Amino acid sequence: MDPTTSPAAEECTTLYHRRHARQQVGKSFGHFGPAVVLLFGIAPVLGGDEPFTLLRALEVLIGAAYLVLMVREWRLLRHNPHHREPVAWLELAAAAILALESYHIWHRHHEAELAGQPHRLHVLPWLYAAIAAVFVVLAFRMRQLDGRLFLHLHPAGFAVRTSRLGRAHRLRWAEVAAVEPAGPADALVRCTDGQTHRIAFADLHEGPAHRDRLLAHAAGHLAPAPKPG
Repeated sequence: MDPTTSPAAEECTTLYHRRHARQQVGKSFGHFGPAVVLLFGIAPVLGGDEPFTLLRALEVLIGAAYLVLMVREWRLLRHNPHHREPVAWLELAAAAILALESYHIWHRHHEAELAGQPHRLHVLPWLYAAIAAVFVVLAFRMRQLDGRLFLHLHPAGFAVRTSRLGRAHRLRWAEVAAVEPAGPADALVRCTDGQTHRIAFADLHEGPAHRDRLLAHAAGHLAPAPKPG
């Protein structure tokens, strides 16, 4: 028997919203922001207004890598929109671009103040630095964020979360009286203490199939309800 379909098998599946692929494409277009920042950052160098320093050379190299990573991201989204690497290198490259540009803007204004201009608070460097920090967090945490939606089937019971802001249902067979279908894509869990939990799969990618997996898993472990009469 295939271990992935055996009632005794243990499997934890990451669940995705049914619009996940479209959301990822929309997010990928958001990466044009750092690309525009890079373009404006190197424009003074191309125009001869600023010298081409080693730091600028590093920014150009990171920018080239960023463009390559953007193309790679679009190809991955086209072939497998649910794939997620342990580290999102595109987000890291975006963070590096924004951090470098933040430093350049701050340094430019700092040099101007040393030359005699009055001190002023410049928001843009701090804004770029804050966005860069967000990109760094996303680079290392996106896989964990995806993992908030899951279906964990194991011999002792099951656990499931179908909404990012919702709580997870973690139940053992001793607590479950029955698991029944409810509508085209939901499951109704009846507990031995009289409580009921409705688990909605309708907004998930392949939601009905995941609901059916849960039903089949429960059918393999719960005793069938006695027929009336």
